[in-house]
Amino acid sequence: MTQAITLKLTEPTIKKMTNHYQKALVKAPPYSIFSAKLPGVTITAYQSGKVLFQGNHAEQEASQWGDVTEKKGPQKAQEKTTNQTTLPANFSNWPVIGSDEVGNGSYLGPVVVCATYVTPEQMPLLKELGVKDSKMLTDKLIRQIAEEIKLVVPYQELIVTPEKYNHIQPDYNVNRMKVALHNQAISLLLKKIHPTTPQGILIDQFTTEKNYRKYLALEKNAVTSPLYFQTKGEQYHLAVAAASIICRATFLNELDRASQELGLVVPSGAGPKSDQAAARILKKGGLSLLTRHAKLHFANTEKAKKIAYR
Repeated sequence: MTQAITLKLTEPTIKKMTNHYQKALVKAPPYSIFSAKLPGVTITAYQSGKVLFQGNHAEQEASQWGDVTEKKGPQKAQEKTTNQTTLPANFSNWPVIGSDEVGNGSYLGPVVVCATYVTPEQMPLLKELGVKDSKMLTDKLIRQIAEEIKLVVPYQELIVTPEKYNHIQPDYNVNRMKVALHNQAISLLLKKIHPTTPQGILIDQFTTEKNYRKYLALEKNAVTSPLYFQTKGEQYHLAVAAASIICRATFLNELDRASQELGLVVPSGAGPKSDQAAARILKKGGLSLLTRHAKLHFANTEKAKKIAYR
């Protein structure tokens, strides 16, 4: 049975491994130190210090370099889901660019969009790192895993600050803005991985494909294929799950940064806590300060004004 074993090794050990496998080295994937192929096993060492052994002889080979107890297991297919999908068969094992966004529904904080490129060879390591639907992870884990992902896969992240959001929002409705951001992240990532081309590009669906393509036609560098759209896309490919985690971690970090700058807790969401925080921001620096931290077209703005100026 094909196995996937991951060991966390020191830099000197990885250097020793590089020399050991010198005659078996093959082209290394992005963000890796080396990759070697032997009969029955492929070994890939990543910049994070993780070393992945894949194949029928994975356990035997890995045991030469570290303790494989409780680190082994058969490779599993992407977790099944009961959601309906029109994605091609075996899509979860394709080399894919996946994109997602965070912060669009939060009154305070930025909108963050991220695209990642994940190949089948990287999937066991991502699963070992704990990559899955970010909604199933704590904020602490999300921050930790995001930093690991960045060392393993190519990615492109875009951050739209509230100030920038308020500047472009009158000309871009929510969906057009999302389309522009997803397209830009995907386009920039394609340039990063060139000449490699993904077998598919999966967008965590936020509008109909027809609507997406309508707004896409307005973009200068439109990426039109091979596009796929799927709600809860993180359940269908690790590329979307990885992108979602990076987005979420950055969004949380930006809220923390704003909290430190303002001297108050800047919450996510668009509930009463956001109204109260916005009211405090208004009292501290007026609408000009709130413009730097909030999406002003939300109904929360008027609620915050009533609280601040009552």
